[in-house]
Amino acid sequence: MRILVYNWKDLAHPAAGGAEVYVETIARHWAEWGHDVTLFCARAPGQAADERLEGVRHVRRGGRLGVYREAHRYFASEDHEVFDVVVDVVNTRPFLTPDFVGATPVLTLAFQVAREVWSYEVPRAAAVVGRHWLEPRWLRRYAEVPTLTISESSRRSLEEYGLRDVSVVPVGLELAAVVPEPTKERLPTAVFVGRLAPNKRPDHALRAFCEARRNMDAGRMWIVGTGPMEASLRRRFAGDEVTFHGRIGDAEKLDLMARAHALLVTSVREGWGLVVTEAAAVGTPSIGYDVPGLRDSLSASGGVIVRPGIEALARAVADVLPRWGAGSGPTVRPGGVAPWSEVATEVLDHLERARGSRRR
Repeated sequence: MRILVYNWKDLAHPAAGGAEVYVETIARHWAEWGHDVTLFCARAPGQAADERLEGVRHVRRGGRLGVYREAHRYFASEDHEVFDVVVDVVNTRPFLTPDFVGATPVLTLAFQVAREVWSYEVPRAAAVVGRHWLEPRWLRRYAEVPTLTISESSRRSLEEYGLRDVSVVPVGLELAAVVPEPTKERLPTAVFVGRLAPNKRPDHALRAFCEARRNMDAGRMWIVGTGPMEASLRRRFAGDEVTFHGRIGDAEKLDLMARAHALLVTSVREGWGLVVTEAAAVGTPSIGYDVPGLRDSLSASGGVIVRPGIEALARAVADVLPRWGAGSGPTVRPGGVAPWSEVATEVLDHLERARGSRRR
Protein backbone atom coordinates (compact mmCIF):
# COMPACT_ATOMS: atom_id res chain seq x y z
CA MET A 1 0.00 0.00 0.00
CA ARG A 2 1.21 3.53 -0.81
CA ILE A 3 0.73 5.68 2.28
CA LEU A 4 1.15 9.46 2.62
CA VAL A 5 1.38 10.72 6.22
CA TYR A 6 0.97 14.42 6.99
CA ASN A 7 2.47 15.46 10.36
CA TRP A 8 3.81 18.93 11.03
CA LYS A 9 7.09 17.62 12.53
CA ASP A 10 9.29 14.56 12.25
CA LEU A 11 11.58 13.04 14.85
CA ALA A 12 14.57 15.02 13.56
CA HIS A 13 12.78 18.32 14.28
CA PRO A 14 14.09 20.17 17.38
CA ALA A 15 10.55 20.38 18.80
CA ALA A 16 9.67 16.72 18.20
CA GLY A 17 7.60 15.01 20.88
CA GLY A 18 5.41 12.04 21.61
CA ALA A 19 3.29 12.39 18.49
CA GLU A 20 6.40 12.10 16.32
CA VAL A 21 7.55 8.99 18.19
CA TYR A 22 4.16 7.41 17.58
CA VAL A 23 3.89 8.37 13.91
CA GLU A 24 7.41 7.45 12.88
CA THR A 25 7.53 4.19 14.82
CA ILE A 26 4.45 2.79 13.11
CA ALA A 27 5.56 4.23 9.74
CA ARG A 28 8.87 2.40 10.03
CA HIS A 29 7.06 -0.84 10.75
CA TRP A 30 4.91 -0.34 7.64
CA ALA A 31 7.99 0.31 5.52
CA GLU A 32 9.67 -2.79 6.94
CA TRP A 33 6.60 -4.82 5.94
CA GLY A 34 6.91 -3.64 2.33
CA HIS A 35 4.59 -0.64 2.20
CA ASP A 36 5.64 2.56 0.43
CA VAL A 37 5.48 5.29 3.11
CA THR A 38 6.01 9.03 2.63
CA LEU A 39 6.05 11.41 5.61
CA PHE A 40 5.37 15.07 4.74
CA CYS A 41 6.38 17.53 7.45
CA ALA A 42 7.88 20.96 8.15
CA ARG A 43 11.54 21.64 7.43
CA ALA A 44 13.65 22.92 10.31
CA PRO A 45 16.97 24.73 9.67
CA GLY A 46 19.65 22.27 8.61
CA GLN A 47 17.25 19.53 7.58
CA ALA A 48 17.29 18.01 4.11
CA ALA A 49 14.29 18.74 1.89
CA ASP A 50 13.98 15.09 0.88
CA GLU A 51 15.61 12.02 2.38
CA ARG A 52 14.87 8.39 3.23
CA LEU A 53 15.26 7.29 6.85
CA GLU A 54 14.75 3.67 7.91
CA GLY A 55 12.67 2.98 4.83
CA VAL A 56 10.40 6.03 5.15
CA ARG A 57 10.70 8.92 2.69
CA HIS A 58 10.74 12.29 4.49
CA VAL A 59 9.53 15.24 2.40
CA ARG A 60 10.04 18.53 4.23
CA ARG A 61 8.49 21.83 3.14
CA GLY A 62 7.62 25.08 4.94
CA GLY A 63 7.89 26.07 8.57
CA ARG A 64 5.55 25.94 11.58
CA LEU A 65 2.68 27.59 9.68
CA GLY A 66 3.79 27.30 6.06
CA VAL A 67 3.82 23.49 6.22
CA TYR A 68 0.01 23.44 5.85
CA ARG A 69 0.06 25.48 2.64
CA GLU A 70 2.95 23.41 1.32
CA ALA A 71 1.08 20.19 2.10
CA HIS A 72 -1.65 21.22 -0.31
CA ARG A 73 0.88 22.21 -2.97
CA TYR A 74 2.77 18.95 -2.62
CA PHE A 75 -0.32 16.85 -3.15
CA ALA A 76 -1.35 18.96 -6.13
CA SER A 77 2.08 18.46 -7.67
CA GLU A 78 1.90 14.67 -7.40
CA ASP A 79 -0.04 12.24 -9.54
CA HIS A 80 -3.15 11.50 -7.47
CA GLU A 81 -2.73 7.81 -8.23
CA VAL A 82 0.62 7.78 -6.39
CA PHE A 83 -1.04 7.32 -2.98
CA ASP A 84 -3.64 4.78 -1.89
CA VAL A 85 -4.46 6.48 1.41
CA VAL A 86 -3.60 9.65 3.35
CA VAL A 87 -3.05 9.85 7.12
CA ASP A 88 -3.85 13.32 8.48
CA VAL A 89 -2.17 13.73 11.89
CA VAL A 90 -3.88 16.47 13.90
CA ASN A 91 -1.61 18.55 16.16
CA THR A 92 -4.00 21.38 17.12
CA ARG A 93 -4.23 22.57 13.51
CA PRO A 94 -5.17 19.80 11.08
CA PHE A 95 -4.04 19.70 7.45
CA LEU A 96 -7.67 19.73 6.23
CA THR A 97 -6.84 16.99 3.73
CA PRO A 98 -10.50 16.18 2.96
CA ASP A 99 -10.58 19.56 1.17
CA PHE A 100 -7.80 18.80 -1.31
CA VAL A 101 -7.04 15.08 -1.74
CA GLY A 102 -10.07 14.38 -3.92
CA ALA A 103 -11.08 10.73 -3.97
CA THR A 104 -8.03 9.52 -2.06
CA PRO A 105 -9.20 7.97 1.24
CA VAL A 106 -8.25 9.81 4.44
CA LEU A 107 -7.70 8.47 7.94
CA THR A 108 -7.29 10.99 10.76
CA LEU A 109 -4.94 10.37 13.68
CA ALA A 110 -5.81 12.84 16.46
CA PHE A 111 -4.01 12.28 19.75
CA GLN A 112 -5.98 14.94 21.61
CA VAL A 113 -7.90 18.16 21.16
CA ALA A 114 -6.29 21.43 22.23
CA ARG A 115 -9.18 23.10 24.06
CA GLU A 116 -7.63 24.38 27.33
CA VAL A 117 -4.13 24.28 25.85
CA TRP A 118 -4.90 27.39 23.78
CA SER A 119 -4.93 29.52 26.94
CA TYR A 120 -1.43 28.38 27.87
CA GLU A 121 0.24 28.73 24.51
CA VAL A 122 -1.04 31.91 22.83
CA PRO A 123 -2.23 35.40 23.90
CA ARG A 124 -5.69 35.62 25.41
CA ALA A 125 -7.51 37.02 22.37
CA ALA A 126 -5.98 34.41 20.07
CA ALA A 127 -6.79 31.69 22.62
CA VAL A 128 -10.48 32.64 22.63
CA VAL A 129 -10.61 32.57 18.83
CA GLY A 130 -8.66 29.32 18.65
CA ARG A 131 -10.66 27.43 21.25
CA HIS A 132 -14.15 28.65 20.45
CA TRP A 133 -14.01 29.23 16.69
CA LEU A 134 -10.98 27.81 14.90
CA GLU A 135 -10.73 24.39 16.53
CA PRO A 136 -14.45 23.56 16.31
CA ARG A 137 -14.52 24.80 12.70
CA TRP A 138 -11.46 22.76 11.72
CA LEU A 139 -12.60 19.54 13.37
CA ARG A 140 -16.13 19.68 11.96
CA ARG A 141 -14.52 19.10 8.54
CA TYR A 142 -13.67 15.59 9.79
CA ALA A 143 -17.17 14.66 10.95
CA GLU A 144 -17.45 11.73 8.54
CA VAL A 145 -13.73 10.86 8.29
CA PRO A 146 -12.55 7.68 10.09
CA THR A 147 -10.53 8.93 13.05
CA LEU A 148 -8.17 7.22 15.49
CA THR A 149 -7.16 8.46 18.93
CA ILE A 150 -5.32 6.98 21.91
CA SER A 151 -7.65 7.30 24.92
CA GLU A 152 -11.31 7.27 25.84
CA SER A 153 -10.97 10.86 27.09
CA SER A 154 -9.79 12.00 23.67
CA ARG A 155 -12.48 9.98 21.91
CA ARG A 156 -15.20 11.71 23.94
CA SER A 157 -13.66 15.13 23.29
CA LEU A 158 -13.52 14.51 19.54
CA GLU A 159 -17.13 13.31 19.50
CA GLU A 160 -18.15 16.50 21.30
CA TYR A 161 -16.81 18.36 18.24
CA GLY A 162 -19.09 16.33 15.98
CA LEU A 163 -16.79 13.52 14.78
CA ARG A 164 -18.91 10.41 14.27
CA ASP A 165 -16.40 7.65 13.49
CA VAL A 166 -13.78 7.65 16.25
CA SER A 167 -11.89 4.54 17.38
CA VAL A 168 -9.33 4.13 20.17
CA VAL A 169 -6.02 2.45 19.37
CA PRO A 170 -3.34 1.68 21.98
CA VAL A 171 -0.14 3.52 22.73
CA GLY A 172 3.03 1.63 21.88
CA LEU A 173 5.75 0.63 24.29
CA GLU A 174 8.52 -1.90 23.79
CA LEU A 175 8.67 -3.37 27.27
CA ALA A 176 11.71 -5.48 26.41
CA ALA A 177 13.68 -2.30 25.78
CA VAL A 178 12.92 -0.83 29.22
CA VAL A 179 15.91 -0.75 31.53
CA PRO A 180 16.00 -3.21 34.46
CA GLU A 181 14.76 -1.80 37.74
CA PRO A 182 17.77 -0.31 39.57
CA THR A 183 18.15 0.44 43.24
CA LYS A 184 15.90 3.27 44.36
CA GLU A 185 17.43 6.48 45.68
CA ARG A 186 18.10 6.74 49.40
CA LEU A 187 16.16 10.00 49.73
CA PRO A 188 12.49 10.27 48.68
CA THR A 189 12.82 11.48 45.10
CA ALA A 190 10.26 12.93 42.71
CA VAL A 191 10.89 13.40 38.98
CA PHE A 192 9.23 15.48 36.26
CA VAL A 193 9.79 14.36 32.67
CA GLY A 194 8.53 16.43 29.77
CA ARG A 195 8.80 19.58 27.74
CA LEU A 196 9.25 22.65 29.94
CA ALA A 197 6.37 24.50 28.32
CA PRO A 198 3.29 26.22 29.77
CA ASN A 199 0.81 23.49 28.78
CA LYS A 200 2.87 20.89 30.69
CA ARG A 201 2.89 23.10 33.82
CA PRO A 202 6.32 22.09 35.17
CA ASP A 203 6.06 25.06 37.53
CA HIS A 204 3.12 23.32 39.23
CA ALA A 205 5.23 20.22 39.84
CA LEU A 206 8.10 22.28 41.25
CA ARG A 207 5.96 24.51 43.43
CA ALA A 208 4.04 21.51 44.77
CA PHE A 209 7.27 19.71 45.61
CA CYS A 210 8.69 22.75 47.39
CA GLU A 211 5.49 23.16 49.39
CA ALA A 212 5.40 19.45 50.25
CA ARG A 213 9.05 19.51 51.25
CA ARG A 214 8.18 21.72 54.23
CA ASN A 215 6.26 18.75 55.67
CA MET A 216 8.88 16.11 54.85
CA ASP A 217 12.09 15.20 56.67
CA ALA A 218 13.99 14.90 53.39
CA GLY A 219 13.37 14.89 49.67
CA ARG A 220 14.62 15.99 46.29
CA MET A 221 13.38 16.47 42.75
CA TRP A 222 14.79 15.91 39.28
CA ILE A 223 13.63 17.81 36.19
CA VAL A 224 14.17 16.08 32.83
CA GLY A 225 13.51 18.00 29.65
CA THR A 226 13.94 21.40 28.08
CA GLY A 227 11.73 24.11 26.64
CA PRO A 228 10.82 27.80 26.79
CA MET A 229 10.33 27.82 30.57
CA GLU A 230 13.68 26.22 31.40
CA ALA A 231 15.73 29.36 32.07
CA SER A 232 13.17 30.95 34.40
CA LEU A 233 12.57 27.68 36.25
CA ARG A 234 16.30 27.16 36.77
CA ARG A 235 16.61 30.65 38.22
CA ARG A 236 13.73 30.09 40.63
CA PHE A 237 14.19 26.49 41.74
CA ALA A 238 17.64 25.02 40.97
CA GLY A 239 19.56 24.14 44.12
CA ASP A 240 20.62 21.32 46.40
CA GLU A 241 17.18 19.71 46.35
CA VAL A 242 16.16 20.41 42.73
CA THR A 243 18.36 19.26 39.84
CA PHE A 244 17.76 20.09 36.18
CA HIS A 245 19.05 17.40 33.82
CA GLY A 246 18.03 19.05 30.55
CA ARG A 247 17.44 16.95 27.46
CA ILE A 248 18.95 13.48 27.83
CA GLY A 249 18.85 10.15 26.00
CA ASP A 250 16.11 7.57 26.48
CA ALA A 251 18.30 5.18 28.48
CA GLU A 252 19.33 7.87 30.97
CA LYS A 253 15.75 9.14 31.18
CA LEU A 254 14.42 5.69 32.03
CA ASP A 255 17.23 5.16 34.52
CA LEU A 256 16.31 8.35 36.39
CA MET A 257 12.62 7.46 36.34
CA ALA A 258 13.43 4.00 37.71
CA ARG A 259 15.58 5.38 40.54
CA ALA A 260 12.94 7.94 41.56
CA HIS A 261 10.03 7.10 43.85
CA ALA A 262 7.33 9.14 42.08
CA LEU A 263 6.73 10.82 38.73
CA LEU A 264 4.77 14.08 38.85
CA VAL A 265 2.56 14.84 35.82
CA THR A 266 0.79 18.19 35.63
CA SER A 267 -0.23 18.77 31.99
CA VAL A 268 -3.31 20.77 31.05
CA ARG A 269 -4.43 17.75 29.02
CA GLU A 270 -2.82 14.86 27.16
CA GLY A 271 -3.75 12.34 24.55
CA TRP A 272 -2.58 9.60 26.92
CA GLY A 273 0.46 10.43 29.05
CA LEU A 274 3.18 8.05 27.86
CA VAL A 275 5.63 9.10 30.60
CA VAL A 276 3.20 7.65 33.15
CA THR A 277 3.33 4.31 31.34
CA GLU A 278 7.10 4.44 30.95
CA ALA A 279 7.54 5.16 34.66
CA ALA A 280 5.25 2.27 35.58
CA ALA A 281 7.25 -0.02 33.30
CA VAL A 282 10.36 0.63 35.43
CA GLY A 283 8.49 0.30 38.71
CA THR A 284 7.76 3.95 39.52
CA PRO A 285 4.21 5.14 40.30
CA SER A 286 2.90 8.55 39.25
CA ILE A 287 0.98 11.34 40.93
CA GLY A 288 -0.91 13.47 38.46
CA TYR A 289 -3.79 15.71 37.61
CA ASP A 290 -7.30 14.53 36.88
CA VAL A 291 -7.39 15.84 33.30
CA PRO A 292 -8.18 14.15 29.97
CA GLY A 293 -5.49 11.69 28.92
CA LEU A 294 -3.65 11.67 32.24
CA ARG A 295 -6.63 10.20 34.07
CA ASP A 296 -6.60 7.37 31.50
CA SER A 297 -2.90 6.53 31.82
CA LEU A 298 -2.86 7.03 35.60
CA SER A 299 -5.83 4.70 36.07
CA ALA A 300 -4.33 2.08 33.77
CA SER A 301 -0.96 2.12 35.56
CA GLY A 302 -2.06 2.39 39.19
CA GLY A 303 -1.13 6.02 39.83
CA VAL A 304 -2.55 8.61 42.21
CA ILE A 305 -5.03 11.05 40.65
CA VAL A 306 -5.55 14.46 42.26
CA ARG A 307 -7.66 17.50 41.52
CA PRO A 308 -5.69 19.93 39.31
CA GLY A 309 -4.01 22.48 41.52
CA ILE A 310 -0.73 23.04 43.34
CA GLU A 311 -2.21 22.66 46.84
CA ALA A 312 -3.85 19.31 46.10
CA LEU A 313 -0.71 18.02 44.43
CA ALA A 314 1.48 19.19 47.32
CA ARG A 315 -0.72 17.39 49.84
CA ALA A 316 -0.50 14.19 47.83
CA VAL A 317 3.29 14.45 47.48
CA ALA A 318 3.75 15.12 51.20
CA ASP A 319 1.47 12.19 52.02
CA VAL A 320 2.84 9.47 49.74
CA LEU A 321 6.43 10.36 48.76
CA PRO A 322 7.96 9.68 52.22
CA ARG A 323 6.13 6.33 52.40
CA TRP A 324 7.11 5.37 48.87
CA GLY A 325 10.66 6.48 49.63
CA ALA A 326 10.67 4.14 52.63
CA GLY A 327 9.82 1.21 50.37
CA SER A 328 6.05 0.94 50.78
CA GLY A 329 5.08 2.18 47.33
CA PRO A 330 2.28 0.56 45.33
CA THR A 331 2.79 -2.17 42.76
CA VAL A 332 2.47 -0.60 39.33
CA ARG A 333 2.19 -1.99 35.82
CA PRO A 334 2.25 -0.32 32.39
CA GLY A 335 -1.41 -0.81 31.51
CA GLY A 336 -3.21 0.29 28.36
CA VAL A 337 -0.27 -0.16 25.99
CA ALA A 338 0.85 -2.71 23.42
CA PRO A 339 4.06 -3.60 21.55
CA TRP A 340 4.69 -1.21 18.67
CA SER A 341 4.29 -3.96 16.08
CA GLU A 342 0.75 -4.58 17.34
CA VAL A 343 -0.05 -0.86 17.27
CA ALA A 344 1.27 -0.58 13.71
CA THR A 345 -0.81 -3.58 12.67
CA GLU A 346 -4.00 -2.18 14.22
CA VAL A 347 -3.59 1.25 12.60
CA LEU A 348 -2.79 -0.45 9.28
CA ASP A 349 -6.02 -2.44 9.54
CA HIS A 350 -7.93 0.83 9.91
CA LEU A 351 -6.11 2.20 6.86
CA GLU A 352 -7.16 -0.83 4.83
CA ARG A 353 -10.78 -0.38 5.92
CA ALA A 354 -10.71 3.34 5.06
CA ARG A 355 -9.28 2.51 1.66
CA GLY A 356 -11.85 -0.22 1.07
CA SER A 357 -14.86 1.82 2.18
CA ARG A 358 -13.95 4.68 -0.18
CA ARG A 359 -13.68 2.24 -3.09
CA ARG A 360 -17.18 0.97 -2.46
